[in-house]
Amino acid sequence: MTSAMEQRRPVPTDGEAILNALPNPVLLVAPDGRIVDANIAAEAFFEISTQFLRRQSLKELVPFGSPLLALIEQVRASGSPVNEYKVDLGTPRIGGDRHVDLHVAPLTERPGHIVVMLQERTIADKMDRQLTHRSAARSVIALAAMLAHEIKNPLSGIRGAAQLLEQQASSEDRLLTRLICDEADRIVTLVDRMEVFGDERPVARGPVNIHSVLDHVKRLAQSGFARNVRFIEDYDPSLPPVLANQDQLIQVFLNLVKNAAEAVADLGADAEIQLTTAFRPGVRLSVPGKKSRVSLPLEFCVKDNGSGVPEDLLPNLFDPFVTTKQTGSGLGLALVAKIIGDHGGIIECESQPRKTTFRVLMPMYSAAKQHDQSNRDDVPGTPSPASQDAR
Repeated sequence: MTSAMEQRRPVPTDGEAILNALPNPVLLVAPDGRIVDANIAAEAFFEISTQFLRRQSLKELVPFGSPLLALIEQVRASGSPVNEYKVDLGTPRIGGDRHVDLHVAPLTERPGHIVVMLQERTIADKMDRQLTHRSAARSVIALAAMLAHEIKNPLSGIRGAAQLLEQQASSEDRLLTRLICDEADRIVTLVDRMEVFGDERPVARGPVNIHSVLDHVKRLAQSGFARNVRFIEDYDPSLPPVLANQDQLIQVFLNLVKNAAEAVADLGADAEIQLTTAFRPGVRLSVPGKKSRVSLPLEFCVKDNGSGVPEDLLPNLFDPFVTTKQTGSGLGLALVAKIIGDHGGIIECESQPRKTTFRVLMPMYSAAKQHDQSNRDDVPGTPSPASQDAR
């Protein structure tokens, strides 16, 4: 019978420890295509232990005709490293859609041996898309300021003139003057909503219990637009507070839950919205105005079992004026993206029929950092993180 000591993984050398600490899968491939060694991240990516990986040839793990195999031969022939981006290594066993960046280099100490590092695109793509969403939302600021001045003032004159005409108009003409007033009011309402994008004032933030926010949003939804929808809660009760403005978070999740309720409105008794919270360490984001990268370990999700978001809309879903609703203005999700971006977080949507997820990643509250921020705020000319985030 094998003892527990024999079953335990051997103590790694310094080199192995460093390799295993890397979050990216790394493989060492022999001249005959066999896998000589792999780190722990590679075990997780291919869903197989290093012991079994060493029994495999690389071509048995990747799709038939994969560009990775040709890259390895190219590196072996040239002796120079090569990078390739957005290569699909998905297989039925590990998943059908696994896009990675490939970094392939020769191991000079062992002729013919090749080091392969994989970098999954999922998080990187989300970061890039979120920064694009944030820029798109901020690009509306100048337009909103222009609309407030150039459109609202003339509209008030048009509405006033229509009201004067209504006093002397016939019953049939009154319908037209009333239409003018109603449309003027509708445009003013739209402009008012856009003016929110131009508000760059620092927002007071502090420790917020996300579960209190979600419970408040759920009560509002169940008493109104989502009274016939079944809510499922999957919370991590040990989650630390999030650094945020509570009123703005309520606005964000009320918008997301309302969208989810509209997506499942035609499902009747099967309509379902799931609210989840979790701690996901490892995600870090570079925030404009800050030298250090911000950790975003807090994950909050709003999921629904509706028909999903059309695939062609997903890349631009958080851009202004993009909407799936026939009567929507396309500003709700853009405002959500702006608020989350101003908080130093990101929001992303993953959608397929009967499973749509809006995922929010945000920084957690740190009393030490808040104390340090307060000290900086007291020094004249020192910008605070809140004002930097709002740029």
